[in-house]
Parts: sequence; structure tokens; C-alpha cells
Amino acid sequence: MSSVEERFSAALHSTARAWRLLIDRRLKGLGMSQAGWMTIAFVAKAKAPMSQSELAQKVGVEGATMVAMLDRLAGAGLVERVPCENDRRVKRVALTPAGSELYEQVRVEANAVRRQVLAGIDPAQLQAAAELLERVQAVVDAATE
Repeated sequence: MSSVEERFSAALHSTARAWRLLIDRRLKGLGMSQAGWMTIAFVAKAKAPMSQSELAQKVGVEGATMVAMLDRLAGAGLVERVPCENDRRVKRVALTPAGSELYEQVRVEANAVRRQVLAGIDPAQLQAAAELLERVQAVVDAATE
């Protein structure tokens, strides 16, 4: 592997981790963990309610971990599990009104972090970086199918 590939993968990993930790610190006052706010965000952004297994895949955790997370979020009144019409064994996850309100707070804080961190970066560079990362993601997704 070339040194530029090693440098890229190291930068990708460390930047993603630092980004999540920064947002995590900003959201601490909301009483949300990283896994919690990521779960809330994925549910909020989904075009349709996702199954627990789809959500686990998106968040990047095992199914049992997602069940425990959803138990906590449901217990806090932030999400609800809705039976799937086609398969009663499948539960789809939807935000409650309280979950939607919390998501708005998360979104405001995440947007503030983005503005703060990306303020001095040329928009053309951001566009190129986003396209590169989306392409890398597509390759990774294809390799894991």
C-alpha cells in the first residue's frame, strides 16, 4: 500500500472519530450518547420507518446492541416500535413527537459544529471531498454485499 493510501485511511479514521467526539461533547447537555443521537438522526432522516435490523446496519452496531438502544430510547419516550404490515415479526422504528423535538435540538447543534469546523474551507474543496468520500462509501458498500 502506498503512503498516500495509508495517510488517507488514517486521516479518514481519525477525522471521523474526532468529528463524532466533538458533536458528542456538544450534545452531552441533551443527555444523549453518540449511539443515541446517531440512532435518532437516522430514524428522523429516513424516508420511511426502518426495521430494527436496517437501523442497526446504518448505525453500525449489532442487532442486540440496537435492541438495547431502542429499549432505552422507547423507555425515554423518544421512539416507538411499529409492527410491519407485511410481517408481524418485524418492527419498524419511528420517532415520537418528543423524539422529533430532540432531533431538532440535535440538528441545531450538529449544524453549529459543521459551520464552526468547516468555516474556513473552500466550498469547492468541500464538494470534492464529499464526492470522494461518497465514492469510497460506494466501493465499501459494494465490497460488503
